[in-house]
Amino acid sequence: MARVDYGSCILMPGHGPPLEGTVKGSLRGSSKALGNAVVVGDRVHFQTDRGRAVVVAVAPRRNVFSRCAAGRRPAEQVVAANVDQVVLVASVLEPEFKPNFADRVLCQAEHAGIPARIVINKIDLGSRDLALVVLADYARAGYPGQPASAKSGEGADHLRQACRGRRSLFVGHSGVGKSTLLNALVPELNLLAASVNPKTGKGRQTTTAAWLLRPEPDLELIDTPGVRTFALWGIGPRDLDQSYPDFRRFLGECRFANCQHDREPQCAVREGVAAGLIAARRHASYLKLRAELEAEGPP
Repeated sequence: MARVDYGSCILMPGHGPPLEGTVKGSLRGSSKALGNAVVVGDRVHFQTDRGRAVVVAVAPRRNVFSRCAAGRRPAEQVVAANVDQVVLVASVLEPEFKPNFADRVLCQAEHAGIPARIVINKIDLGSRDLALVVLADYARAGYPGQPASAKSGEGADHLRQACRGRRSLFVGHSGVGKSTLLNALVPELNLLAASVNPKTGKGRQTTTAAWLLRPEPDLELIDTPGVRTFALWGIGPRDLDQSYPDFRRFLGECRFANCQHDREPQCAVREGVAAGLIAARRHASYLKLRAELEAEGPP
């Protein structure tokens, strides 16, 4: 499934050009289901009716990358299914790096069991050194990463190679140049590029729905709308530390079994921070995110 829009869809067969189609009414569910019954990345069975594809069944999913949908009541919104890696696209200038947003995306990927990597875009703005500092912090957590410039094309070859043979889901804050980076990765995609509002410093959204692209047989890229917030789904404050891979070696070593890794004595995680094994930026982000989850309540 390459794209889904309110029952209409675009299918990407194993061979041949994409097909336009519809989703069988019984698969769509209620209007409150947020379209989770059929999502981008799904493997589906379809029939043809008057030259148009009709999706009649969805194969079991290997995994899903979700978020908590906006609204009064918490609800899961599946962004994509059957993903091999999440590519977090960020910047350190225009807009500045947002560790809370980045760690929310990475925690959701960890929760789903999907590997993730980080790309710091816009290094042509003179932000290379700062980008390398951020990437070094995440390298300590085990996340591969790289600097890139969608404007100059720097890093495109390396990223393209890292995406080969993997269905890669691109996620990023509004204005970081995610779609522009995808254009640099595969120029023929010609995706619309976002710009940053000079008054607010916020990005203008261009991609309006997730879209699976296959420019080459072994290259599958999912572009998603840039967002300003990312709410976690299925992760609570008590198990948040399980979604921080740099914490895991220390979990169970704290003096208290219910340690929150804040001010408790003999906290192994804090000792890891003091020893330089965990980036202070990551620990601070964890404490902030935990407090936010406690305020938000259970998902």
